[in-house]
Amino acid sequence: MSTVAIAPGGSGVRDYVLRRAEPGDLAEARSVMLDTVYRDFGHGYLPQWHFDIIDLASHYLEPEDNTLFVAEQGGAVVATAGVRALTPTSPPHPVEATSPFEPGRTATLYRVYVRPEHRRQGLAGALVDTCLDFIASRERYTGIYLHTDARTPGAVEFWSKRGTIICDERLAPRGTSGEDAEPFQTVHFALEMRRRGDHGGRAAG
Repeated sequence: MSTVAIAPGGSGVRDYVLRRAEPGDLAEARSVMLDTVYRDFGHGYLPQWHFDIIDLASHYLEPEDNTLFVAEQGGAVVATAGVRALTPTSPPHPVEATSPFEPGRTATLYRVYVRPEHRRQGLAGALVDTCLDFIASRERYTGIYLHTDARTPGAVEFWSKRGTIICDERLAPRGTSGEDAEPFQTVHFALEMRRRGDHGGRAAG
């Protein structure tokens, strides 16, 4: 049974429950993710980048060092955040985005998405803290990576408060024309590792 974490009211997420996802949550979690890539990203589902959304169990629930967290209100999943043991590689990413990380020992944050009507409640920050607690509990990890699409409202500002930009593709985009043009405006980040036991007061396991 997953540990249920109810964030304290002072964190700005009163009335929400944060917990590890279970198989019964995956359909609603997938809906949150797909709605985000279609609505916020403007390009919709792209299988080369979003294949994990279709098979959440294999990518998040089954591997020992991976996980998916959800936030729910009234029994409905309204936000997600995932951790995968996946070191960024070049290609497809720029070398600058991959060189800081140790192969096989990098945690990557994925699918930190919140439904629009539940934003500005502190959910994204609370979910990220929960992910960082989980990562700190695993001896495998020595670094934390993520990337975000700069066209997502508030995304770069949100992650800049929590990590360091290591590569900004808005300054050197991968593609500029033709069918192979990169549709994203990707900004790559490194987050600071927490020490084991240095948790933010939320349950992670």
